Amino acid sequence: MASAADLESNQEYGVQPDPAFSNEEGRLCFRFDAEILYVEAWGEDALRVRATCVSALPEKPWALTEKMTTIVKPVVDIKGSSASIINGKIKADISRHGKIVVSNIKTGKVLLEEYARHRLDVLDPKCSSLRIQPREWKPRLGSADYHLTMRFESQDPNERIYGMGQYQQPFLNLKGADLELAQRNSQATVPFMVSNLGYGFLWNNPGVGRVVFSKFTHTWEAYSTDTLDYWVVAGDSPAEIVRTYTQATGRVPMMPEYGLGFWQCKLRYQTQEELLEVAREYKRRKLPIDLIVCDYFHWPSQGDWKFDPTFWPDPDEMVAELKEMNIELMVSIWPTVEKGSENYDEMLRRGLLVRQDRGIRAAMEGRGYAVHYDATNPEARKFVWETAKRNYHDKGIKVFWLDEAEPEYTVYDFDIYRYHAGPNLSVGNFYPSDYAKGFYEGMKATGQEDIVSLIRCAWAGSQKYGALVWSGDIASSWSSLRNQLSAGLNMGIAGFSWFTTDIGGFHGGHPDDPKFRELFVRWFQWGTFCPVMRLHGDREPKQPRHGTTGGSFCLSGGPNEVWSYGEEVYKICEKYLRIREEMRDYTRELMKVAHEKGDPLMRPCFYDFPGDDNCWKVDDQYMYGPMLLVAPVLAPNQKSREVYLPAGKWKGVDSTEYEGPKTVTVDTPLDTIPVFIRQLA
Repeated sequence: MASAADLESNQEYGVQPDPAFSNEEGRLCFRFDAEILYVEAWGEDALRVRATCVSALPEKPWALTEKMTTIVKPVVDIKGSSASIINGKIKADISRHGKIVVSNIKTGKVLLEEYARHRLDVLDPKCSSLRIQPREWKPRLGSADYHLTMRFESQDPNERIYGMGQYQQPFLNLKGADLELAQRNSQATVPFMVSNLGYGFLWNNPGVGRVVFSKFTHTWEAYSTDTLDYWVVAGDSPAEIVRTYTQATGRVPMMPEYGLGFWQCKLRYQTQEELLEVAREYKRRKLPIDLIVCDYFHWPSQGDWKFDPTFWPDPDEMVAELKEMNIELMVSIWPTVEKGSENYDEMLRRGLLVRQDRGIRAAMEGRGYAVHYDATNPEARKFVWETAKRNYHDKGIKVFWLDEAEPEYTVYDFDIYRYHAGPNLSVGNFYPSDYAKGFYEGMKATGQEDIVSLIRCAWAGSQKYGALVWSGDIASSWSSLRNQLSAGLNMGIAGFSWFTTDIGGFHGGHPDDPKFRELFVRWFQWGTFCPVMRLHGDREPKQPRHGTTGGSFCLSGGPNEVWSYGEEVYKICEKYLRIREEMRDYTRELMKVAHEKGDPLMRPCFYDFPGDDNCWKVDDQYMYGPMLLVAPVLAPNQKSREVYLPAGKWKGVDSTEYEGPKTVTVDTPLDTIPVFIRQLA
C-alpha cells in the first residue's frame, strides 16, 4: 500500500488505488470510482464488454437478442491488480488502471487495444502527459446521460475495414472514414465491422454518434448514453466472423419464392386499373414477373393505412386477379400520420406518436405536417399492424414496403425527438428495427412463414425481422450506381444477406434520353445479380394529375416498365429477366444458406478467397454466392474492363475458359455484363 509521502510526491501525475476485480458467475467485473465494467463470453470466440457510470448496469440487449452458448467454459483469472478472461481463442486483459487489450491467443495477435495516454504508470512505454482515458464519460449537464467516447489504438495503418451498413460513397474499405452514426434517407447505420486483421466488432449502442477509423486511432462516440456496450469476435475468416455475428444478432428468414424473381415498381401507379394493366402487359409479353408494387399515397390520408376507394375501388378483386397471374402485390406503408387521418386523434390520445421536446408537432414538411408513429412503443406497433392487417393482409396482401423507416425528418435535428424507448439522441438508430419487428411479428402471429419486408433503413439485428434493405432515394447517375455497389457489399458484411436498389436510380432519368438508357441497362444488368431484382424510380416527365382528392396531389413519375426504354433496351432487359429466371434454383439455394448460416448473397471477393490479398483490394467486382463472379460496368461508354480472377478455373459468359489467379481484360458490349462461373472439380 502506498504511503502518504508516496501519494503526495506523485500527485502531479495522478494517483489511484488498486481497482476491485471480481468473478461474477463467469463474467469478469472491474470497478473503480463511478465506473462498473463487465467482460463476458458471448458466443464462440466472442466477448461482450459493457460499462456504465450509473448505479447499476442497464440490461438492454439491443442487437444481441439471440441466446448464445460456448463449447468450452470461459476462464476468468484475477491476479491482484490485473485480470483476464479467455473464451475459446479470444482473450481480454484488464490492467490495474482499467485498460483493456483483446487478443487472439491462437495467433498471438492483438485485436483491440484501448488508447490510453496518461501518467498513472510512469513505467508504461505509452506513459504520456496527454491525460487521455480510453473510456471517456463526459456528463451531459442536467441529464443522467453522458457523451461517451471510446478510443482504440489502430493496430495497423494499412488495416482494411468493411461493413458498417450503407453510406453513399464509393469506398468499400472504410479505413480512414469518418462516419456519422445516424439514420437518414439512403443512409443505414449498422455499426458492425469486419477487419482483415481477424476480428469483428459491434458497437451495440443505438444512440446517434460518430466513428472515425484513422491510421492512429479508432474512435467511437455516442452523444447521449448511459452505457458502453460492444461485442468483439475473433475469427479465422470473414465468413466465420459474419456467421458468428449473425448467430448473435439473428439471421434472415427463408426468402419466399416470390423474392427470387423480378419485381416491378415505379413512383407511382395512381389507380387500380393502371397497376393491373401493367401486370397484364407483362403476362401478354410472357415476361417473368413475381411481384408488382402499389406505392405511396394510395391512401386517403397519411396514417389511414388503407386504400382510397376513389382510385382503388375493389382491392379484393385486384389481389385475386394478380394471384391468378401468379403475381404478388406489395403495398407501401408509411409511418407518418397527418392530423386529417382517421387515426390521428386516437393515436395522439394513447401516446402512440413520436413526441418533440421543443417546437411545433411536425416532423415532415408537406401536406398536413405529418408526425411519425412511435415504432419503439409496443402498443403503437400493435395498433399499426392491426390496422394494416384489417385493410391489407386480410385481403391476401402478405408483403409490405416499410418506407420512411429512418424515420425521415425534414430537418434532422436528432436532439428534438423523443420515443417511447427514450430520447432520439440516445436510442434513435433503433427505430427501423422496431418498425420491421412490428410487421414481422404481426405476420408471424397469423401463421405466415418466410416473411420479407422491403425497408429503407436498418440497424444491427434488423435482418432477423425479414428486412430487405434498399438503398433509398438515390440519384440516377453513374456515380450513384458506383456508390450502390459499395453499399450493398458493406451491408452484406454487416449481416444483411438481402439487399436491393432502385434499378436506374430514383431521382430523375428520362426513358427517351439515350444517355440515361445506357445507365439504365447497366443498372438492370447489375440488378440481375443482386439478392432481389427490383425496378423502381421517379422518372421524367411527371404524369398529369389523376383526380382531386386523397393522395392525387402526389404526381406519378414517367413510365418505368422494361418496354418504356425503346426496343434495343427492351431486348436486353428481356435477356436478363430470363437469366434471372434461369438462376432461380441457384438463388434459392443461396437464400437457404443465408437463412441457415448468415452468409450474404452478394459479398466481396475476399469472403470466398480470404487468403488472396488481391481479393481484399479489388472493390469493383464481387461474388454472387460461391459460384458467380460479377464485374458490373460502372462508367459510360465502357467497351472493356479488367477483372481479377482468383485461383481456380473460370468460364466467362462467352464460354472462354480462364485459369486464375490472373487479371484479364474482357469486352463489355452494351448487352453484356461480365460474369464468370467458377469451375469446381
